[in-house]
Amino acid sequence: MTMPRRYSTMKRLLKTVGGGSSLEGGSIPPPRNPMSFIFGLISNNNNASAMDLNNGVGAPVGNGLTPDMPQKRVVRAMYDYKAAQKGDLSLVQDEEYEVLEETEEHWWKLRDKHGNEGYSPSNYVKEATDIGLHQYDWYLGDATRQRAETILMREEREGCFVVRNSSSTTGMYTISVYCSMSRPQVKHYHIQKDSDNKYYLSHNIKCNSISELIYKHQYNPGGLCTRLRSAPLGNKPPATAGFSRDKWDIPLNEITLLEEIGSGQFGVVRRGKYRNLDVAVKMMKEGTMSEDEFIEEAKVMTKLQHPNLVQLYGVCKRQRPVYIITEFLEYGSLLHYLRQKEKTLSSKTDTLIDMCLQICEGMAYLEKEKFIHRDLAARNCLVGSKNIKVGDFGLARYVVDDEYTGSGGAKFPIKWAAPEVLNYMRFSSKSDVWAFGVLMWEVFTCGKMPYGRRKNADVVAMVQEGLVLDQPRYCPHNVYQVMRECWEQSADQRPSFHDLKTEIGRLNTED
Repeated sequence: MTMPRRYSTMKRLLKTVGGGSSLEGGSIPPPRNPMSFIFGLISNNNNASAMDLNNGVGAPVGNGLTPDMPQKRVVRAMYDYKAAQKGDLSLVQDEEYEVLEETEEHWWKLRDKHGNEGYSPSNYVKEATDIGLHQYDWYLGDATRQRAETILMREEREGCFVVRNSSSTTGMYTISVYCSMSRPQVKHYHIQKDSDNKYYLSHNIKCNSISELIYKHQYNPGGLCTRLRSAPLGNKPPATAGFSRDKWDIPLNEITLLEEIGSGQFGVVRRGKYRNLDVAVKMMKEGTMSEDEFIEEAKVMTKLQHPNLVQLYGVCKRQRPVYIITEFLEYGSLLHYLRQKEKTLSSKTDTLIDMCLQICEGMAYLEKEKFIHRDLAARNCLVGSKNIKVGDFGLARYVVDDEYTGSGGAKFPIKWAAPEVLNYMRFSSKSDVWAFGVLMWEVFTCGKMPYGRRKNADVVAMVQEGLVLDQPRYCPHNVYQVMRECWEQSADQRPSFHDLKTEIGRLNTED
């Protein structure tokens, strides 16, 4: 008996969509109910165009019979994270999590493999399909040559190394390694790729992956100045935007106070511990600031997050004076660091430019977020194991129109102040740009006092007459020109931090 043509067609289609070689190749998953799928096609006026016959594989085309299944977004934890309060979700390094919600920039709602849901820091996870080299402690991503040198010279350990993206060749990488042959130095080696897509530094060691290449050179220098030994020790998790999604009001009993690490206009700074995390605790003097106003501002400021910004975690507000809890950076203030390392740094123009660039990147972020610093100076920037960060936002104010006028009794640092601040107490991102120019001068003099021993009244007169700081002895002319742009008398004539970031970035292009 001959089977009707309709049923032989159905049998052939069932074989196609119900399993077989096309599915083993991963073309498409079979529909949940192949029979309903086929009858839907047949009843669609027997029109074969209802199928997309690519390579003989049937697929529904907008007929509503097989609804599109939402694609799960999966991320992998790069670091451990311990939930700080109810509603948070702890993370375990290298485990995968489903993203449920990412309406907030810094805290995403995730689900773990056990079905637990909660909020976790978004900068602790990466797309599971895009982990690549990010899983390794030695990978620095887009770090510049100068940043790699700074990190490795600070470590001072033979064979300490990092891998970074090549700035000259997209998709390629450079190894930077510390060695102390005749003198301490950092050597840079471009990783090559042959016609068989194998990576190599020397022709006698070729590997299928960067990680394998690193492994081989940990046992055999193979043409390098020394064998690769270890990544920098300071590779710790990044700061989170607050300890938790909504936790900015921190009970004092959750902070362990340790030794004093500094003092300033607003009070004493001590190192502290929140669980196992090092923090800095600013113990504010009473009467030095409007505490209630700052507490309201702190809610917003904890949401500011950038690699070149000291993270504000929150405040202990239930006592007076208030305590401000921030990220701890182990090398202290940039001013102290510059003075301490003057002999080493004074001849390292590229490193000094990179310092300025990092600060500019942090300020460009504040500019974009419409925050005015008001007290930008080397003393208020901090040095960590990898980054330099802009700190001390005790005087920052959130503004909508990017400009406000301070009260008549407000204090401000004269030697970093723009003409409009001296004359009218008018602060803006452009007055921060003026201060940044002075900070660049501090960097290239390794921490000298601007205007020397001149009294504040003399400095005010100089600025009002249009006189500016002299070119530092070891400062290249093109770098000094950037400073001069920051010191334009008219605020409107000064560049933005966004433009400065591009301009300073061009000063350092070596790979």
